Formats: sequence, structure tokens, C-alpha cells
Amino acid sequence: LFMLTKLLGFAGALVLSGCTIPPSSVDRQFGLAVRNSIAQQTLNPSASAEVRPMAVTDGQVAKSAIDRYQKSFQTPPAPTNVLNIGLGGSNNSTSR
Repeated sequence: LFMLTKLLGFAGALVLSGCTIPPSSVDRQFGLAVRNSIAQQTLNPSASAEVRPMAVTDGQVAKSAIDRYQKSFQTPPAPTNVLNIGLGGSNNSTSR
């Protein structure tokens, strides 16, 4: 009885798998736009295969750069003077 149930279950799965439809052209191209976008935005596709030495910098220079970066958040930057030419303010038109 167990073997018959197992055989019927397998036969049912086999019959139902015949009801599936083949993938359409839309299904075959699903995700193609994303893959193309990634490929177009990749500067060097073989970069992971290349073995290049790391960029080396002086320790004092690196520490100075990090300190300047962190200090830039402690004090706000000085206000900049914005020059607006021809916007708002005075009216230089001649009257008729």
C-alpha cells in the first residue's frame, strides 16, 4: 500500500509537470536590463583578477588628513558671500 501511494504521487507529479508552459521571451530576458546596466557601469571588469600593490602613503600625512576631516565637523564652515546678479532687490527699469 505504501509503495502504491508513493507510485501514484510520483505519477501525479509527472503528469502535473507536463502542464507547465515553456518560458516566454519575457521570462528568458528577465533581469537582462539590470545585468546590462551593471556591465555598462563597471569600469574594469577584470579588476578582481589583477593583483596590484596597495597605494602607500606616509602615516603622518594620513593622520593629518583624518584630523582635518574630523575637525571639519566640529566647527561649521565660514559663511560664503553669494553674489546674485539680476535677481530681486533693486528695480533698474526706466519708467515711460
